[in-house]
Amino acid sequence: MFKISRFLWIFVSVWFIQASAQTVETNSPEAMYKVSKTEDFSVTGDGSNRNWDMAAWLPLTQRRPAEVDLSRITRVKMLYSPTGVYCLFDCQDQKITATMETDFSDLWIEDVVEVFFWTDESIPFYFEYEISPLNYELPIMISNNEGELLRWQPFHYEENRKTQHAVTVRGGVQQPQAAITGWTAEFCIPYKLLSPLRNVPPKPGDKWRANFYRVDYDEERSKNWSWQLTERTFHDYIRFGALLFE
Repeated sequence: MFKISRFLWIFVSVWFIQASAQTVETNSPEAMYKVSKTEDFSVTGDGSNRNWDMAAWLPLTQRRPAEVDLSRITRVKMLYSPTGVYCLFDCQDQKITATMETDFSDLWIEDVVEVFFWTDESIPFYFEYEISPLNYELPIMISNNEGELLRWQPFHYEENRKTQHAVTVRGGVQQPQAAITGWTAEFCIPYKLLSPLRNVPPKPGDKWRANFYRVDYDEERSKNWSWQLTERTFHDYIRFGALLFE
């Protein structure tokens, strides 16, 4: 029986999922997601605001294709406004494997979704945001000097520097270890929080490099999803995709 090599299987899987997304330009050397402009709005955690109708869903790819789990499909949308960038994650799930109930915790060792924004390719400096199904967050700036990571948390994190964020849970209650059918995370990251970065706020026609991730710990071995496949860690920023602000 003919066996497809692991490399070819990964290539075919990534190509098929990305080719199905309306926002991916297959003739580009890097995958691209087009970000539409919106007026500011309040996040509710369920993506019910009609402004989200302007954004296309971007499916995330499970990072080990041989273990694809169709019961945990993950997708994301993005918009930008005069004051910040908005993200909406939709995650199918079976259980809330999260116990941390404080912001700025090591959220990545439990169920979480993450975004990375690398706004200026001339310097290895970018922003990372994580949010758990219990609605706790981790916003940090990162310097990545050839794999040596240094992280900074925001100081005086208040007023117009603070994010809006909310999470809703489907098919169960929002508490640790609860059985559920899915969860949705919605958040707005203000430009004031991103101001240490260059090329902020974005203007129409600007590009940022970026990636989106999800980690799920419901089983002994975690499952991981991403938009662009990185090599060793999520911090492989050279392999990020591109955001085009319309």
